[in-house]
Amino acid sequence: MDMSNVDEEESEEEIHVPAEIDWQMLDKSKFFFLGAALFSGVSATLYPVVVLKTRQQVAQSQVSCIKTAFSLIKGEGFRALYRGFGTSLMGTIPARALYMAALEVTKSNVGTATVGLGLAEPTAAAIANAVAGLTAALAAQLVWTPVDVVSQRLMVQGGCNSSYPKGSSVRYANGIDAFRKIMRTDGPKGLYRGFGISVVTYAPSNAVWWASYSVAQRMVWGGVGCYLTNKKGGEGSDNTNGGNVLRPDTKTVMAVQGVSAAMAGGMSALITMPLDTIKTRLQVLDGDENGRRGPTVMQTVRSLVKEGGWTACYRGLGPRWASMSVSATTMITTYEFLKRLSAKNQEVLT
Repeated sequence: MDMSNVDEEESEEEIHVPAEIDWQMLDKSKFFFLGAALFSGVSATLYPVVVLKTRQQVAQSQVSCIKTAFSLIKGEGFRALYRGFGTSLMGTIPARALYMAALEVTKSNVGTATVGLGLAEPTAAAIANAVAGLTAALAAQLVWTPVDVVSQRLMVQGGCNSSYPKGSSVRYANGIDAFRKIMRTDGPKGLYRGFGISVVTYAPSNAVWWASYSVAQRMVWGGVGCYLTNKKGGEGSDNTNGGNVLRPDTKTVMAVQGVSAAMAGGMSALITMPLDTIKTRLQVLDGDENGRRGPTVMQTVRSLVKEGGWTACYRGLGPRWASMSVSATTMITTYEFLKRLSAKNQEVLT
């Protein structure tokens, strides 16, 4: 059998993947302005799931997500699902801007450097995405940790009943009041409680997520390419320049990005769940003795294991898995859409 004919036949078919938009191609003012608006909407949509996840993580007993939601709404009303949202939103906007800037700048620079070292383009892209995710998470945690501490205190303060461990007896009127009282009681270090474990949780998670997203996207595009090829020159093909170039439509592009993001987000949630539970407890709960000194990491782990064994570290996994998968899918499709809207030269996108 003549293999050259097979290779020639296969080479005639290729899928046209949309061009990657890097930092230099973006209109920065449009990128940050539109980004703040789009991601504020995403945050508002997903915030109730975050509240339920946080309530489950600080509960002393295992309670289902559905039961937690009904109990919360029945006892505190629908507004409780958005307790602390104002604080979270005001902090998320600068944190997200810092995250996006660090992500794109690092990805662009590292990508250029790795390609210059002679690495294959897929490998260079995976490395650039991993380093960019790590750098972006480290930068954003400087803003996100204080926001988390304040907003999570507000989320759980209505839930300190018998099913919750002893937490702070201090009541907060709003985010500003919580900020002042935490500063007065613990100083700046109170706002950065759990910062170390937040970095340990989110930095590697982001690195794994962005690298996984890069790899997953190529795998999914490979499957899409096979599917479109089997359609034998359907609507998505372009026979210019003698070759059969398959051009997926916008819906296909968004679907590939969404599926790839969900795959990466779900795996990241499973791997980092125990660290997230410990981090949440460190940020929300006060010490048993004097109410001023928070528990250590080891004390928190021992308390969790005592309450429900090692599976207690996975309390809230359902909401977090759903939140991270949906958030990842929504975030990446919104993010890619944002980049396309913010591109200086729209012609490069075709």
